[in-house]
This record gives sequence, structure tokens and C-alpha cells, in this order.
Amino acid sequence: MGASNKIIEKIKKAITKGSERSVKAKKNIIRMLFLKGGNILIGLLLVPMTIKYVDSENYGIWLTLSAMVSWMSFFNVGLNNGLKNNLGEALAKGDINLGKKYVSTTYALLCLIFIPLMLIILFIAPFINWNSVLNISDSVGNSLLAAICIIVVYFCLNFILSTINMVLQADQNPAGASARDLVQQVLSLTIIWILTLTTQGSLLKLCVALCASPLIISSIFNITLFSGRYKAIAPSIKSIDFKVAPSLLNLGAKFFVIQIAGIIQYQMSNFLILRYIGATEVTAYNIVYKYISVLWMVWSIMTTPIWAAVTDAVTKKDFDWIRNTKKKYLKLLVLFTIGGVLMVIISPWVYKIWIGNSVSITPILSIFVFLYIWVMMFGNVFVCILNGAGKLNLQMYSCLISPIVFLAGFYICNNVFNLGVISVIIASIISNFNGFLIAPIQCRNFLRK
Repeated sequence: MGASNKIIEKIKKAITKGSERSVKAKKNIIRMLFLKGGNILIGLLLVPMTIKYVDSENYGIWLTLSAMVSWMSFFNVGLNNGLKNNLGEALAKGDINLGKKYVSTTYALLCLIFIPLMLIILFIAPFINWNSVLNISDSVGNSLLAAICIIVVYFCLNFILSTINMVLQADQNPAGASARDLVQQVLSLTIIWILTLTTQGSLLKLCVALCASPLIISSIFNITLFSGRYKAIAPSIKSIDFKVAPSLLNLGAKFFVIQIAGIIQYQMSNFLILRYIGATEVTAYNIVYKYISVLWMVWSIMTTPIWAAVTDAVTKKDFDWIRNTKKKYLKLLVLFTIGGVLMVIISPWVYKIWIGNSVSITPILSIFVFLYIWVMMFGNVFVCILNGAGKLNLQMYSCLISPIVFLAGFYICNNVFNLGVISVIIASIISNFNGFLIAPIQCRNFLRK
């Protein structure tokens, strides 16, 4: 009993050691490990359950549709990330009135963008031959159009409601956003489980199940948090001030360019695989990605607090804290690299236990996905620091080029070398040159100055 008490005391001491900013970050990381751990577990359980419900082809179609609809975040013009930095700075200075204006104006602008956009797309959608666009058979029937309309409504409304996540992150409380995600996943899993027991597999029912739960939970979180903890900065019509919009859009415009590159590189992967390789390969790719990206999810838990904490540190001129934090994360990456190699080695057994023989997966796919995840983890340290500091110019210029590199890389790998689904991963790695090359150099120069 005495030994266990000593261990607990040592853990408490380690958590409470350091600056207030570091302690807050550590507490968030610990809470997020539990919350995201549950999120990851439920996400893994959802995959075989969903494939069993609708089959691997329809699951691949769902993944592609949801990724395609997310392209509409083009129209966000980086507002949410602009809010995160500006609100974080306002809270660091204790300017609650300005913070309330930022929140209210962001919600107003997003409503003005996404509600008309939703109505326009719903009007246009019936006139498009989606089977031809996606290169899938007509066997899916009218449910394809209905599924697209459901996902469009979900995405537009959820994009507005998810702004609460940026408020939580600006307040250096990313664990709160993780709690919301966990509740959503639990509700989605419950609904899918009930559907498997009571109905026959259907793409349309799957869309309803996976789109309804996030909207319900997001609405509840907005109401409870803005009537409680964040009542002082809750959005209101009186506090909408379009004079602060340039502040949001100044950083937001740079984030917008970065988001466009991200959408083309990350969200377009499923579309390219479906269009040029096949729906079953979309499922295989996403199964491998979901497994290996457990590593990325845990890493992102560890690095998420950096962004808002760096904004706070830069505002208070505490650059030594940023330097020490960068060194600690690069040391931590060594352990994650070892863990990733082990995950790749045992992957064949994991897939067999997880999904059985319903989907064929080659070992080389796991190796390349791990390489891609490692490149993202390495670059993430430097990108988070630069984002928190508002140093976005080089990243923005890189993102003007990276989509071209991605598409050209995919074309060469797939059409010239016939590498199949591996083409998407190689193209993604090469086009991420900002993360593994430019951002580390820029971060070093920034901290030297």
C-alpha cells in the first residue's frame, strides 16, 4: 500500500512540476489519453460492425462520400483557426469583451457561409449523375443521391456547431473537445449496433446513423458550455461585430490556403482510389490507415496542447518554454517510432483478429502507411509551434505548391509505375515537404531570433 502511495505521489509531483502553462498542458494530455483512448477503441469496433452491416464496397462509398463533402470546408476561409489564435490571445490578456466579439462574429460568418451553401448544393445535387462521377455501378440506386444530401446537411450544420471545439482549444482545454468526440462515437456505435439487429444493410441508413449522432451531441455541447463555463463569451447577436472580422480573416486567410492543400492531399485520397483503383481498395486503405493512425491519434493527443500554449507563451515572451517543449517532443518521437515499427510487424495478426478475411491487405500497404504517419508526426511538432506563433507565410506558400506535387505524384506512381493504392501514400509523403523539411528550418530560425 505504501509503495503504491509513493508512486501516486511521484506521478502527482511530475504533473504539477513546471510552469502553469506546462501543468495545464500535462493535465489536458492525461485527460485526453483516457478520452481519446476510448474514442480510438470505439472507432476500431465501428469498422468491422459497419462492414458487416453494409459490405466492404458500400463502406468504401460511405468513406469517399463523407471525404468529398468535407471539401466544402474550402468555404470556411480558415475562420475557425483564426478564432483559435485570436481568442487564445484575447483570453491570455483577459479581454473577455473582445473574446465574446470574436466568438459571436465567427458563428455569424459561418452561418452566412454554410447555410446558403447547403441550400445551393441540395438544389444542384439531383441534376448530377453521381454514379458516373464516382465510377460506381447503378446497383446503389436512388439511395446514393439521398445519402449525399444527408451528408451535405450534416457537414454544413456540424461545421458551424463544431466551433465550440476551437473555443475549448483556445482556452487550452482540448480535452473538452475530446470528450465531445467520445460521446459522439458511443452514440454512433450504439445506433449501428441496433441497426444490425433490427434492419437489413443499407447505405442510406448508415448515413443517417453516422450523421445524426454528431449533430445531436454538438448541439448539446454548445448549449451546455455557452450557458455554463463559457457564458461570458457566449455568442449573441448584440456582440456580432464585423469590425473584428479582418483580425479573424487575416490569419484565417492563411489557414484557408493551408486547409485547401490539406483537403486536396488528405480528403481526396479516397476519391482517387475509388475513381481509378476501386471501392474495395478504399476499404483496404482505410482499414490500414485506421489501425496505424492509432499511433497518430495518440501523438496528436500529446501535441494538441502545444498550439494554444505557444500562443500564450509568445504573448508573454516566454520563448525558453517553447524551446524546451520542442526538445521534449522530439525525444518522445523516438519511442513512437519504435512503437510504430512493432505495430507494422504484428499487423497481419491484428487484421485477421479485427476484420477476419473479409478484406485482403498486403504487408507493403502497412509499411507505407506507417512511413506516411511518421512524416506527419515529425512535422507536426514544428507546425504546431509555428501555427501557435502565427508564423504561417512559408507554410501558406508551400501549400500553394503541395497539391500540384500530390496530384502529379499520384499520376506518375499510378499511371507510369502501376503502384495502385500505394501511389496515394507516396504522393502524400512527397507533398508533405513543408512538414519534414521547411517547417523544422523555419522553427529553428524563429526560436533563434
